[in-house]
Amino acid sequence: MSESTIALHELSFVPEGDEVLVGRLDTGSYAVFPADGAELLRRIAEGMPPDRAAEWYEETFEEEVDVEDFLDTIRELGFVRDAGAEQADAPAAPVRFRGLGRAAFSPVAWCCYLAVVALWSVTLAGHDDLRPHPSQIFFVRSLLVVQLVITFGQVPLLLAHEGFHILAGRRLGLPTKLRLSNRLTYIVAETETNGLLSVERRKRYLPFLAGMLCDAVVLAALGLIAQAGRDADGVLSTTGRVCLALGFTVVMRICWQFQLYLRTDLYYVFATALHCYDLHDAAKAVLRNRIWRLLGRPERQVDENQWTEQDRRVGTFYGPFIVLGFCVLVGITAFASIPITLDYLRIAAHALGSGRVDAHFWDSLLSLLLNAAQGATLIVLARRKRREQRRPAGRGSAAAPVAAPTPTVPMEG
Repeated sequence: MSESTIALHELSFVPEGDEVLVGRLDTGSYAVFPADGAELLRRIAEGMPPDRAAEWYEETFEEEVDVEDFLDTIRELGFVRDAGAEQADAPAAPVRFRGLGRAAFSPVAWCCYLAVVALWSVTLAGHDDLRPHPSQIFFVRSLLVVQLVITFGQVPLLLAHEGFHILAGRRLGLPTKLRLSNRLTYIVAETETNGLLSVERRKRYLPFLAGMLCDAVVLAALGLIAQAGRDADGVLSTTGRVCLALGFTVVMRICWQFQLYLRTDLYYVFATALHCYDLHDAAKAVLRNRIWRLLGRPERQVDENQWTEQDRRVGTFYGPFIVLGFCVLVGITAFASIPITLDYLRIAAHALGSGRVDAHFWDSLLSLLLNAAQGATLIVLARRKRREQRRPAGRGSAAAPVAAPTPTVPMEG
């Protein structure tokens, strides 16, 4: 019998009902193990030779285990250290800004957030012109000024949204970080929280909802600033109109979160509440398999066992929520995007078709050119991203997914 041990990376073990979520915080590789399989893995991680661990498993659970198959599985998950890296994992560096994260979600901070939102709600009830409306986007006649202010003014608001996600993760001691990417034809900021599955389920909700909390507080603060900056005759000042314009973009970002066919903040809340780990891909796989079965093409089906049983079960009735997400998209398009676009084109057409080559003419022309350049740039980025996704990894590529689907690891006697 071999007495050699297997060196594993540092792993987290989080009980999830009758199962255990095991993973590496540093790479975001996780898998759902049955409780007995997690105990077997824990013994191996503690230094017990695999053969002895198999004997312990048989004595404890009165079942045999194919330990070689088990070791192959954890190797595929990246839990086993390479032969050239036998030294222990280096201790993790202290998480920066953890104290700031705790302060940002302390009882005092929560009282401040609630006070701002409550005061804004009271103020909103008595002033109809503070209510979000697409017309608030055009706070001045200059389309170029509107475009520049909305484009660059959203940057600090977006960073604040993601910053709250980051601080909520840092509060838990997780090395969260920000990255930028492009999705379809627009650029998005995303917070990587690979280690979030290493904490208890109840502690995951705040990091997911922190961005929307920030949006609510920012929206309320912008409305209060607009109200406080009114002229003596009660007319909104230029500063106030800018605040309302930016506030409308925040409302759109909140609405965006309800598009559950995407991996939005609310999607992760929904998936967490239903004890799912990769509901998005599991639901799509279940739907595609149904379609291929109906078309008589079973060879096109994918193996659903790479997702947990709960993911597959919930994925079978996730369709209505996907439809709800598309309804939200239709609502945003009908009540925000189309009215804003029509107003923009009307103003630009009036300036360009007036027959006068004045400041409004050049302003509208430059704005249209800037929009065209921005759209072309985002389309190029989207196409480049699709090409990179289709390109096979090179021989020397060291790329790995940041957050892979969380598979179930079956244990068979």
